[in-house]
Amino acid sequence: MSAPPLIILTGAGVSAESGLATFRGADGLWEGHRVEDVATPEAFARDPATVHRFYNARRARLRDPAVRPNAAHLALARLCAAWPSPALLVTQNVDDLHDRVMQGSEALLHMHGSLRRARCLRCGAARDWDEDLSTDTPCPACGAAGGMRPDIVWFGEMPMGMDRIEAALAECGLFLSIGTSGLVYPAAGFVAAVQGEARTVELNLEPSAGTRLFDEAHHGPATEVVPRFVEDLLADLG
Repeated sequence: MSAPPLIILTGAGVSAESGLATFRGADGLWEGHRVEDVATPEAFARDPATVHRFYNARRARLRDPAVRPNAAHLALARLCAAWPSPALLVTQNVDDLHDRVMQGSEALLHMHGSLRRARCLRCGAARDWDEDLSTDTPCPACGAAGGMRPDIVWFGEMPMGMDRIEAALAECGLFLSIGTSGLVYPAAGFVAAVQGEARTVELNLEPSAGTRLFDEAHHGPATEVVPRFVEDLLADLG
């Protein structure tokens, strides 16, 4: 088997077995909060303290030693490193579990940003950030307080890296969608963008909203389904 250009799209299901909640509950709430109250620019403008408390708790969760990359993260890092053609792992997750095993690889793109980065609304400076944020936190670059926010994409904002993603989709020959609901756009539309041009595979705990759009689907826990698929895929390369 030849190795066509590869795109891997991951969602919350990849990190669920590492102890991180999939965030959106069956009741539509995000860890007990309405999306409109914690994940929009309007929410931050209206009540920044509540938004900061919400993301501070999620950032602190990443510092828990029990939260670490699982077998799916490790398998995908191995796949990207071993793939002989261009490979791009696009994650919708704002955790850092892919980062820990891919160690600065340019193959990783956080389209929704990262909890462990912060950005200043006053001067635009962004940097790695591992502490709590508040309305009193000064920007290390410009010194202004009150403008620091998580460097993540909220509803109504443009995802990061879309030019690079669209260029990769145009060349894609193998598209893997892993641990995603198939409900959040634009990521949910990636499979349609490569239909007829690429082999498309869904690896998910259960069928997603877009399962019918894929050439094949494998369902089960990510820590079981993903390593097995990666092992078979790399074996086919010879």
